[in-house]
Amino acid sequence: MTKLTGSQIAAEGLDGWVYLPGGLRTRIATKDFAAGLAVVNAIAALAEEMDHHPDLDLRYTHVDIRLSSHDVGGVTGRDIRLAREISALGLVLDHATVSQIEFGLDTPDQAAIQPFWAAVLAMSAGDNDVQDPAGTLPAVWFQESGSSEPRQHWHPDVWVDPAQVQARIDAALAAGGTLVSDEEAPSFWVLADPEGNKVCLCTWQDRARA
Repeated sequence: MTKLTGSQIAAEGLDGWVYLPGGLRTRIATKDFAAGLAVVNAIAALAEEMDHHPDLDLRYTHVDIRLSSHDVGGVTGRDIRLAREISALGLVLDHATVSQIEFGLDTPDQAAIQPFWAAVLAMSAGDNDVQDPAGTLPAVWFQESGSSEPRQHWHPDVWVDPAQVQARIDAALAAGGTLVSDEEAPSFWVLADPEGNKVCLCTWQDRARA
């Protein structure tokens, strides 16, 4: 199967779903644990019929769903079809509250520090990151930087639905933050808290491989 880009996924018009790095995501609110388990069972039946299985996270008040084709490391037509089948169950899908966090570590020498972070976090090393083989912990990626001090070493990347970016920015500014840069928008926006600690709001948009 062919891995789809963010633009191709957006063109499918999947209501209630958001594309975040590596997968399609949504959240289904449930009144209690038993209701959530019923949702999981219904989705499991679809997955068995299609022989394509999602990642499901069952909580007392909601079920989180992530669709990804692990053989290609991203979203394919199989995920699009399963998303449509799940949507057809008549459940209320909420993608507005779904986001994904990664951590960027600025470093002048990735080769020197990457093995340490792979070891201490029990993650697998990639070209410029370390990732949890189980897919439960946030990825840590390495960004080339200078070595002069003082400098910020860590910053979070928060991946959101493009439609949610402005609301997040407005809330951050109202909470005392500042918009540091929108030069790379709509790929990402850089914000800072009142002490100058930076965070990036990221989307799939305007990325060569997104």
